[in-house]
Amino acid sequence: MTFTYPAVFTPNEDGSFDGYFPDLEGCVFHGENLDDAINNAIEEEREWITVETGDDPEEGLPYVSDEEDLDLKEGEFVRNIAVIIHFEVGYSD
Repeated sequence: MTFTYPAVFTPNEDGSFDGYFPDLEGCVFHGENLDDAINNAIEEEREWITVETGDDPEEGLPYVSDEEDLDLKEGEFVRNIAVIIHFEVGYSD
């Protein structure tokens, strides 16, 4: 399954980036540069979804905000971050 959520990126004076997913409570990331921050965002989003949904990806997923609805501070920008997660269906004897 593919999951896509908006991520808010904040550039820092040293060239690094901090960020968060407004729809995924407590899901934050950092990177020494933009590429690093995007890669870390992907990993954090995957981890959050995997932990929060367990074996049922339809359960517990929050609403996806529209970029226009996000209250951005000066300098912040949004990128939609997509992850593909393969959930294994359990089996029984």
